[in-house]
Amino acid sequence: MFSTTDSLEMIKDLSNANGVSGFEDEVVKVIRKYAKDHIEVKEDCLRNLYLHRKKNKGNQPMVMIDAHSDEVGFMVQSIKANGLIKFIPIGGWVAQNVPAQRVRITNAEGEVIIGVVATKPPHFMSEVERKQPIEISSLVIDIGATSRKEVIEIFKIEVGAPIVPDVTFSYNKTNETLLGKGFDNRLGCAALIDTLNTLEKEDLKVDVVGTVSSQEEVGTRGAIVTANTVKPDVAIVFEGTPADDTFMDEYESQAALKKGPQIRHRDRSMITHPRFAKFSRQVAKEVGIDFQDAVRSGGGTNGGSIHLSNKGVPTIVIGIPVRYIHTHQGFSAFVDYKNAVKWTSEIVKQLNKEIIDKF
Repeated sequence: MFSTTDSLEMIKDLSNANGVSGFEDEVVKVIRKYAKDHIEVKEDCLRNLYLHRKKNKGNQPMVMIDAHSDEVGFMVQSIKANGLIKFIPIGGWVAQNVPAQRVRITNAEGEVIIGVVATKPPHFMSEVERKQPIEISSLVIDIGATSRKEVIEIFKIEVGAPIVPDVTFSYNKTNETLLGKGFDNRLGCAALIDTLNTLEKEDLKVDVVGTVSSQEEVGTRGAIVTANTVKPDVAIVFEGTPADDTFMDEYESQAALKKGPQIRHRDRSMITHPRFAKFSRQVAKEVGIDFQDAVRSGGGTNGGSIHLSNKGVPTIVIGIPVRYIHTHQGFSAFVDYKNAVKWTSEIVKQLNKEIIDKF
């Protein structure tokens, strides 16, 4: 299987890495650090990574296991005369979750500058302003500067600089929960590496390539390239999926912590291949892995682009539930992570050409 200590260290490093869409260099560096000798790593110009299993034979059906490297964040749009920084969202944010939070801005020299998302103090707000809904366009980031010149010349921050939440990963041993930023989808990146490590010594009837696709949060852009490069026969997509157990009752909830990884049957980007889903659910039942079925009215993943690539690819999405996704930080349960790795590994071990042909 895999080492709990090693997995937690890897998740910590991935979560703490700065990597808003298009600026995933730190994440790529961490993944290269944890890719072991049995994995051959290749990279393309979009910073997509390809993790080839060295035991691949080249004449077997190709299984693509995907995770995306980017996280939601922001970008510097302009710098005001008084040194406050205007910014835009990268990925999906709810405006009410953004104010009063710390952020990291990477400047022109690669250094991280800490800022705070600021609003007008309530003491200076009119009654109308107090009641108005918050819009990101009305927010600014304060780095403690007093002029535009200071921001540009002293702090070396330029228009176009990437911004991520300033959050440090932590693990609670008492109830084995993870707390950190970017679990969508750094948990998937870690799960991908742990799955490849779990399969290291297996004599598989399929070839396997892990893909770490860039820019998912802005339109699954990297996955369009990785899918057309790998040309898989089937694909499994890891995701950090939004947990719903804090606002749904137990009968409606489909992404609760500690209830198992989730398989999606539908979201806005894909209707899951029913035969591949049936096979995967049966594997979980056979090996005793708890899982959750989800029918999503919204949302989307790299599966949306992958399943439409080439001549069509049977694809499933395995999600690790994360509370408060697309905010500065989220909770997840380590047991769900471990079961996502175990489930995916078992699926791959049981796949062969005959089964895939039936899909």
